[in-house]
Amino acid sequence: QVQLVESGGGLVQPGGSLRLSCAASGRFVSINAMGWYRQAPGKQRELVATIPRGGSTNYADSVKGRFTISRDNAKNTVYLQMNSLKPDDTAVYYCNALVVAATTRYEYPSWGQGTQVTVSS
Repeated sequence: QVQLVESGGGLVQPGGSLRLSCAASGRFVSINAMGWYRQAPGKQRELVATIPRGGSTNYADSVKGRFTISRDNAKNTVYLQMNSLKPDDTAVYYCNALVVAATTRYEYPSWGQGTQVTVSS
């Protein structure tokens, strides 16, 4: 099993920046795509950004030009640099990873516990 642990959330003023991190640990063969999702109160969970093990990144239109996703494969860690934050970015942010299991070699999704991001003056 894999554990995803997020960090870096908090309270920030509009226009400010935060950097989220998500580190994967446990027993697995490899991690394919990784990504960030968010869920605001009363809303469905939505995709923020994804990054494959190799290849181009993908962003929600609402965060393009403001957020940057990156990863360090050696550390099994994905990052989300968030700039020019807006109150609408307030949500719980969840890390997601497509993990190749050590026992079955099948790919399965894994989720972190979430980290709160609040943008408010």
